[in-house]
Amino acid sequence: MVISSIDLKDGHVVQLKNGKELVLQRDDAEKLIQEFDRYGEVAVIDLDAAMGHTDAKGNTVNTPLLKSLLRKGNVRTGGGIRTVKRARELVSLGAEKVIVGSAAWNPSPDGADSIMNTQFLEELAAAIGRQRIIISVDAVNGKIAVKGWTETLDISLIDGAKAAQAYCSELLFTCVEKEGCMGGTDMDLVRQLRRAVDCRVVAAGGVASVDEIAALEKLGCDVQLGMALYTGKVSLKDAFISCLNWEKTNGMVPVIAQNVSGQVLMMGYANKEAFNKTFDCGKLTFWSRTRDVLWTKGEHSGHYLQVIRLRADCDRDTVLATVVPHGGVCHTGSFTCFGSDPDEASTLERLYGTISERFANPRPGSYTATLNDKRVREKVEEEAEELCEAEGKDEVIWEAADVLYFISVLMYKEGVSWKDVYDELDRRHKEK
Repeated sequence: MVISSIDLKDGHVVQLKNGKELVLQRDDAEKLIQEFDRYGEVAVIDLDAAMGHTDAKGNTVNTPLLKSLLRKGNVRTGGGIRTVKRARELVSLGAEKVIVGSAAWNPSPDGADSIMNTQFLEELAAAIGRQRIIISVDAVNGKIAVKGWTETLDISLIDGAKAAQAYCSELLFTCVEKEGCMGGTDMDLVRQLRRAVDCRVVAAGGVASVDEIAALEKLGCDVQLGMALYTGKVSLKDAFISCLNWEKTNGMVPVIAQNVSGQVLMMGYANKEAFNKTFDCGKLTFWSRTRDVLWTKGEHSGHYLQVIRLRADCDRDTVLATVVPHGGVCHTGSFTCFGSDPDEASTLERLYGTISERFANPRPGSYTATLNDKRVREKVEEEAEELCEAEGKDEVIWEAADVLYFISVLMYKEGVSWKDVYDELDRRHKEK
């Protein structure tokens, strides 16, 4: 599958040729990550950090923008990560994985026990877990490149990759000579790399066609893509569809729909035409095997599924669609095809959504709509005190529900979502 790349330099989104020559520059990172996240993981790379242009705290001019992007999707990040502290900070801010480059290597391997910086990598794995670590095995003329690709080590790509895989869950290989040139990557070198290691491999540098992406997928490699996306040479929609295992699924891929809270709603089948329409119209579309026709969920009932993102599983033979349902999902009237309840399961997000609707469209007699800033704060204090005084399970449940309701109203008035709170709790958990 394709991992879309957002490279940051001097506070802008850029694409460089061979890591040096500026080819394009833009300032719509927030819009880009929203679009890219529909199709797969996103890599956010701080090029200034990779080149060592940092302050005493390891920050660059890109740091505020980088931090704002980390929780906007399934994001991995890299560029100048040289300390365990920095890696932990990025994970706590929302990065799912960190990409380590120069710091992973022993710059003077002759006579050393390892070509890897084993002390750093072992400390890093202990701090954030091996599964969160990606090691860059970038190469110039088959030799490992470091320090923003300005220097090479006397370590071959294959030897480096074999040693590096012990400390990470995947390797990121960039063929530096091909980077930004749009002439295709070095497929022979990628094949050698794929045969040499057992971990996940992501190839980058020069990939410029859907056919090449599909060929790399058949080798068992993902692709990190930049220039081809920004110039329009490759469509993420076409790349996503081409990477699915159509042979194994006989042209019909199972698609599981879930809401943003993770509740499974339904399952159907999609062919290439259905995926194309899903991406084009933003509503989940299937192929009916009984009627032998294309159908968009809700085209008759109006109860459609708004697509947030699609993710293929590890075997590329099943797709998980995260959607926002507009109305009941099942033809029986139930909210999900896997239950008889006509309503969505109660969650804090559902409560928040109801509160939002009450303020946007006040109903006659709506208590929620009468709550002003002063009154809702008074109610939070009052209900919290009653919760502290509650005795027995039933009383605690009742009072806790009141507290959560009034907290949700206060959060809505301050523009704070439950996801913001979850993210903060996640950040604190990852800091420990």
